[in-house]
Amino acid sequence: MKNPVFTGASVAIVTPMFEDGSVNFENLKKLIEFQIENGIDSITICGTTGEASTLDDEEHCQVIEFCVKQVNGRVPVVAGTGSNNTHHALELSLFAEKAGADAVLITTPYYNKTTQRGLINHYTFLADRLSTPIILYNVPSRTALSFTANTYFELSKHPNINGVKEASGDFSLIAQTASLCGDNLNIWSGNDDHTIPIMALGGLGVISTSANVIPGVMAEACKLFTAGETKEANGLMLRYLEVMNNLFTEVNPIPVKTALKLMGMDNGHMRLPLFPMAPDNAAKLRAALVKMGIKVVE
Repeated sequence: MKNPVFTGASVAIVTPMFEDGSVNFENLKKLIEFQIENGIDSITICGTTGEASTLDDEEHCQVIEFCVKQVNGRVPVVAGTGSNNTHHALELSLFAEKAGADAVLITTPYYNKTTQRGLINHYTFLADRLSTPIILYNVPSRTALSFTANTYFELSKHPNINGVKEASGDFSLIAQTASLCGDNLNIWSGNDDHTIPIMALGGLGVISTSANVIPGVMAEACKLFTAGETKEANGLMLRYLEVMNNLFTEVNPIPVKTALKLMGMDNGHMRLPLFPMAPDNAAKLRAALVKMGIKVVE
């Protein structure tokens, strides 16, 4: 059995930026503290929600290092270090390892993609050269490439491949993977609204975008399910489903940064090609937050 990097909810935290696009480290500090104060179980830095694809390598490394130092061991830190270039992914992962990250999150190669055999070679190459646990990331809506259950099974044999963030939405794939891999591959949901169904298939929680806004809700739902209070866990998630849905009406992280700004945490600036949220969608998001009693600024 592989000890999971974390159980429960890990926030895929945003990267706050100034209007000129530079990283706002002071606001990142505030966001990290907000998450920990509200019971989050882990922090995932430089993921999709963190706009890692628009950070240059120096910024990427600075943000990882800052997060690790600010968290200071209070919860596990997962660093996004994926690339469609295997050697580039290794460089970023080695830096994250040296900085003290508890795990690295590595997405499947995108654009150039690869075959299933190529996926096995890509991740085995990385796992052989790292001591930090690897979490695979399956998000075919962004990469146009998905693991098969047999590929998961082959990769699960490597002692340094700890688990997978599953955002394919393919429950047959997830069920088959859980059956084949058992305790050799930990599974976390990569879609907030799939958290409870994936936990019902043996998953251990979620790497969550919505946790930026509702960290306590996401963490509590996972805790309730783990404690066997499945009806309560499901009820809590369904109660906040409208908020979650409104956080994905436009490309992530546009809505979540908008929500944080509405909540008085001004982290809403983004780098092109991302652009401020359309006013009508922002109004619906605001209404959903207010409906759930989440305090918004005037």
